[in-house]
Amino acid sequence: MLNRGKDKKQSYLPVRSPSPQPSASARGSAPPLQRRQSPAPDQKRPKQQKNTIAPGQPAPGPRQREKFVSLPEELQEPLLQTEPSADLSHSVFEDLPPVPEQSTTRGRITIYCIAESLNRTALEKRLRDQGPKCLVQAYPDVLYGQFQQPGSEAMGDIFYFDYGCVVFWGLDQKQEQQVLRNVVVPNEENPLPPSEVEIDEFKFNYVANERPHIQNDTITINPRLSNDHHLKMSISFAFSQSTKLCTFEERVVDIVASTKDLPEILATTGKTPLSRKQIAQLIGKVFIQKSAVNLLSTVLDTPEFFWSAPDTMQALYKRVCEYVELDDRVEVLNNRFSVLQELLDMLRDHQNNFHTARLEWIVIWLIVVEVVVGLFECASILGWVGHA
Repeated sequence: MLNRGKDKKQSYLPVRSPSPQPSASARGSAPPLQRRQSPAPDQKRPKQQKNTIAPGQPAPGPRQREKFVSLPEELQEPLLQTEPSADLSHSVFEDLPPVPEQSTTRGRITIYCIAESLNRTALEKRLRDQGPKCLVQAYPDVLYGQFQQPGSEAMGDIFYFDYGCVVFWGLDQKQEQQVLRNVVVPNEENPLPPSEVEIDEFKFNYVANERPHIQNDTITINPRLSNDHHLKMSISFAFSQSTKLCTFEERVVDIVASTKDLPEILATTGKTPLSRKQIAQLIGKVFIQKSAVNLLSTVLDTPEFFWSAPDTMQALYKRVCEYVELDDRVEVLNNRFSVLQELLDMLRDHQNNFHTARLEWIVIWLIVVEVVVGLFECASILGWVGHA
């Protein structure tokens, strides 16, 4: 959702299939796999919206990246940096270990949605085998680990979400590719095709003399909170859910694109170009996506982590969800589902009525034939026909 213009020139998706293996020179010059960028709602495929929104379809409202969303005031105080076995119910106002004072520290947050889900058991085992830093702690729905390049003191944070999303804090593109290729991709379940892979990018900014807030896709927080992974995880939950929702939004756009001409064709010709089987298949696709959003996924659920976390963490999560307009986008998505369902129900009823009318005419003509045959039989009995 950040820097879409720049993202179009970048590619982060790792190569999933090792076969066939290109040569060394080919690997150095081969273009990266294509994947679908995840633009902000105010920039979401302006060229396609003119062609993919069917009559009656609700158009999504633009998200204002420039809007200012303040984060909980408690974040101005240092949060508790708990150990993995510590109770999260402690006070949120205990001091963190002192960190070097610095005027500002910037970095990027990158969110990838590359699969329907991750094999949590296999991923957790792989992380543990790579060392204690690779898997710091396991939470419901997410695994938290760290990344440190050999010979470097810089430490990055990684959150692996069960529903196929990975969030990186403070890593560069090469490091992200390394983690995805060596750790995440081998443990994918139902990987997304390159055209459906979603990638979002935000920024973080540690500033001591500003109120914590999020604006222009940049999160500003106190530098004393830079080591609090609970804070980062609360933000990452909202970002990962937003990116996961993008995959459903794009699938609905594809369905809308395939049905956008049907009302006009029906209005001008009185007929639908789809067969009953094709209409039934479209109804099935819409239902699958609607149930995935509203019933089967964690896009709409408040993560279980916040049940035992301090209230400040849940308030932070809600503020970030407000910034990415998660609730509004889900409402627009469900409105699109409703309009699609109404359209397909109308087409199905039209096909059923056409089929019923056809059967009625067949019955009528059979009755006519039977009457004609009966008249000839009566005429033959009476001697009106069949005698020289």
